[in-house]
Amino acid sequence: MPRATNNVAARQRRKKILSAAKGYRLGKSRLYKTAKDQVEKSLQYAYRDRRTKKRNFRKLWITRINAACRQYGTTYSAFINKLNDKKIEMNRKVLADLAVRDPQAFEKLVKDING
Repeated sequence: MPRATNNVAARQRRKKILSAAKGYRLGKSRLYKTAKDQVEKSLQYAYRDRRTKKRNFRKLWITRINAACRQYGTTYSAFINKLNDKKIEMNRKVLADLAVRDPQAFEKLVKDING
């Protein structure tokens, strides 16, 4: 009895990897073995960096809030502490956006909290 192969599934599996490797340079987009290695590594990078992105944005927001606070004579930590004391629940993303897009409103918020 002849050996049965599953050519359809094998071709689909390889095609899926090669289509995911489109845009890679040289053999990484054409040769199955190197494409497979690179696609796996790329997926690892994507998984890792989805988490890193959250950290980076939080750092950016904190930096922006701190810079805006210092213009009005306070620090980031004191500002956040007073927000928490007054039970004002605004996340850092919104505060940073407010500081960048509407400095007058941010100034009013800092002045209201401080005094």
